[in-house]
Amino acid sequence: MSGRRAALGSAVLDRFQHPAQVIVGGFGLAVLVGAGLLALPVATESGESAGPLTALFTATSAVCVTGLVVVDTGEHWSVFGEVVILLLIQAGGLGIMTLATLFAVLVSGKLGLRARLLAQAETKTLHGAGMRRVVRNVVLFSLVSEVIVAVVLSLRFAFGYGEPVGRAVYMGVFHAVSAFNNAGFGLWPDSLSRFVADPWVCLPVAAAVIVGGLGFPVVFELARSWRRPRRWSVLTRITLGTTAALLLVGTVVLASAERDNPHTLGPLSDSAKLLAGFFAAVMARTAGFNSIDISQMRPESWLFTDILMFIGGGSAGTAGGIKVTTFGLLAFVMWAELRGEDRVNVGHRRLAGPVQRQALTIALMGVGLVAVCTLVLLSMVPHSLDRVLFEVVSAFGTVGLSTGITGQLPDAGQVVIALLMFIGRIGPLTLFSALALRERTRRYELPEERPIVG
Repeated sequence: MSGRRAALGSAVLDRFQHPAQVIVGGFGLAVLVGAGLLALPVATESGESAGPLTALFTATSAVCVTGLVVVDTGEHWSVFGEVVILLLIQAGGLGIMTLATLFAVLVSGKLGLRARLLAQAETKTLHGAGMRRVVRNVVLFSLVSEVIVAVVLSLRFAFGYGEPVGRAVYMGVFHAVSAFNNAGFGLWPDSLSRFVADPWVCLPVAAAVIVGGLGFPVVFELARSWRRPRRWSVLTRITLGTTAALLLVGTVVLASAERDNPHTLGPLSDSAKLLAGFFAAVMARTAGFNSIDISQMRPESWLFTDILMFIGGGSAGTAGGIKVTTFGLLAFVMWAELRGEDRVNVGHRRLAGPVQRQALTIALMGVGLVAVCTLVLLSMVPHSLDRVLFEVVSAFGTVGLSTGITGQLPDAGQVVIALLMFIGRIGPLTLFSALALRERTRRYELPEERPIVG
């Protein structure tokens, strides 16, 4: 009997030759399981089933660490439902394949080649050797980071706002996990708006979002050689430099654009305006918490937030978007082209041609998906272009910020947003490579021609 099960498992693995196919299947299975649990009557406060579409949308948003919701998380879901959402967030943040690899380590004590390749594809590590250590470090780093933030938030909720100890710990853990995994799920209807001027809540949440969104390879490299920046890889240099630049520019632009808006930053003190501007810039990277009313922001702030959400965070982290690495690499490609250079150099390294094509493919596929989904939703809803575009970019970037129209979408519109969240989490390149039956290698070269460009 055991031999038959082993043969069946081998046949299933052989059916999915490309690791990306298993990643897509793993995330899809997690969404279905989560939707099934959230559809149970015990998952809601009312004791009635939430309905298949609401459960599916919420499960997709949780597994894809997005945070877009069609019902209020704290009021609609019971403690059971909230715990299910929290577990889905954790599973989505760490990656289904990473958790599967960890389970294999605990059970068998060793990894096969296929398991190492699957974990390598999910964590974006460059070498298959030492995969067990990589997975262990990812899990430990995630849990330690979440515990630290949870302790700070719990103490603040207990002693700063008079919450009972049990309730304070629960809220601290929930928001710490949601923040580190860049999910953006909150237990209050206004997200974190009530804490807009409280640095003891906003800054720990922002720190968790930044650290979780840097990407595990960058974090591990910094831990090894933070005193020797000259030895940093191109990935680390681009990620840190682009992240710092986007956070600085985002804070300045959003704080300046909203400083006189009476519905957002206007009533706040100067220090609170700076804190709220920084928080808004961080959350667009792709966490989804908000300390000001997004629906009352000015159109120019929406547009700039769209840009930040589309770029997203670091590779192999909990953030979404096309990733800052893609954005930074394309900037170097443009700079080399403007200077008339036939090679793209980043620091003291030459950028490989396949990497340039991959970055361009991811960016253009993202633009295409956003454009098509925006057009589809505009045909379904009466809302303006800027609001619909904001919602679509937020879903694609797995951000979770909303101008307030998510709950007003028709069933077909919710399905479109759910699919977009799923694609945004696993990555367009991963999805479409998973759909390919096999990789094709061209065994000949065609004559070269240079058409007119531009």
